[in-house]
Amino acid sequence: MKFFVDTADVAEIKDLAASGLLDGVTTNPSLIAKTGRDFKQTIAEICAVIEGPVSAEVAAVDAEGMIREGRILAQIADNVAVKVPLTMDGLKACRVLSAEGTMVNVTLCFTANQALLAAKAGATFVSPFIGRLDDIGLDGMQVIREIRAIYDNYDDLATDILAASIRTVNHVKDAAIAGADVATIPPAILKALVNHPLTDAGLATFIADWKKTGQTIS
Repeated sequence: MKFFVDTADVAEIKDLAASGLLDGVTTNPSLIAKTGRDFKQTIAEICAVIEGPVSAEVAAVDAEGMIREGRILAQIADNVAVKVPLTMDGLKACRVLSAEGTMVNVTLCFTANQALLAAKAGATFVSPFIGRLDDIGLDGMQVIREIRAIYDNYDDLATDILAASIRTVNHVKDAAIAGADVATIPPAILKALVNHPLTDAGLATFIADWKKTGQTIS
């Protein structure tokens, strides 16, 4: 499974990229707003750091506006994935932009039926929001499983399932088990994946025992 980080913080992205774990980045209007920086400049900087897809979301809600904005965003860098909402207008924009060779991430997906429509519209990625479904008492991971089953039934559906709205480390694990192609993960959750108390305890023991030898590796 590929890992995208869900942030618009360029410094944070550079730090995580150094680990070799990042395959891409997703942003949205809320994340951009938190930075207080120029939108297009921020996207350009992120694209220079990450070779993989960088999702940049349109602000328009009508198909014509989304297409116009999507074309502008696609000119920022070759690795921009234009992000459009899963509405009928968004699907129309997805069809046009995808046909022009632009990567498109169809976001705000909450059902397998919606994901099927996104795939038929030529989406590069579809982003089902696991956490938001869990918030209202539904099973977000079940939607991932349903989408995976549908996509696997048809060889002509090439859309990647991008598990989004991830809130916990278990969301990452469960999305991988369910067959999501990508997980877009907040920085704090991505960093938490490495943590385990037994790892920390074992390392502390090894360090203490090594010190007793009085040796150095040099």
